[in-house]
Amino acid sequence: MGDGKVNSQAVSEKELGNEAYKNRNFETALQHYGKASELDPTNMVYRTNIAAVYFEQKEYEKCIAECQTAVEIGRENRADFKLIAKALARAGNAYHKLNDLKNAVTFYSKSLSEHRDSDLVKKLVEVEKVLKEQERVAYINPDIANEEKQQGNNFFTKGDYPTALKHYSEAIKRNPTDAKLYSNRSACYTKLLEFGLALNDAENCIKLDKSFIKGYLRKAACLMAMKQESRASEAYQRALEIDPTCQEALEGYRAAVMAENSDPESVKKRAMQDPEVQEILSDPAMQHVLQQMQKDPKALQEHLRNPDVAKKIEKLLEVGLIGIR
Repeated sequence: MGDGKVNSQAVSEKELGNEAYKNRNFETALQHYGKASELDPTNMVYRTNIAAVYFEQKEYEKCIAECQTAVEIGRENRADFKLIAKALARAGNAYHKLNDLKNAVTFYSKSLSEHRDSDLVKKLVEVEKVLKEQERVAYINPDIANEEKQQGNNFFTKGDYPTALKHYSEAIKRNPTDAKLYSNRSACYTKLLEFGLALNDAENCIKLDKSFIKGYLRKAACLMAMKQESRASEAYQRALEIDPTCQEALEGYRAAVMAENSDPESVKKRAMQDPEVQEILSDPAMQHVLQQMQKDPKALQEHLRNPDVAKKIEKLLEVGLIGIR
């Protein structure tokens, strides 16, 4: 009966504290919550309420300490897991206010392991995203990036491409806006026959510096290795726009065009992109002419007497879509 009396007094003190809290009379609220906690030290709610006052007063370290005490009391006295989750989330909020995002994530995660709250899940995702970005930015160091690049160059020269790759990757993490680093790693991936990854790095290199010729040369080399000669010739052309005297680009462009022209499928594909060719092939009369030519090569001479048809046949011969036997 004595315990019941103490508990009812504690509840009364808490209610007085709540009233003061609503009126933002925080010092009075602290006194009442403190008294409630003295009267019933096994109830974690009073300590959580004290933490809430400290949070409003921007006394975040004190708030965290009270939340941790509340959790200890709650665990000792088998409190409802939702109450423990609430205290842990409040500590997380205090850490968030202190911009200690690592601890905020820790306490939000602990809270969610006690009780899953959808709003807190969203908050955790947002904080983790900001924390990840903070850690990425904090990791940036151009001087270390340069050291890693030199190490990568040394191993690349020795032909140890896997080790060179590790150093180039670390250099990129340390300075992710340096186009040359992506160019180096692209070359490394090419040596390792990882053409898809090499192409991706070449693309990133170009995005960062559109005037850096090596980005286009790396891209073109990857595309040649991937048998995409048409795209490779375009990349070599872009390189030649930057430097018309670049020997690698000139030779690469010639090789790409020759490879393209020697592949019937590439020739056909390129020809079909020409609007004039598309118009010729969609003409029913020309379709009939081409069918006749296929069945009887001698029919060509007859059709060439018509100037309009002759012009269209000349166009199809020019783009390599048809040949004369």
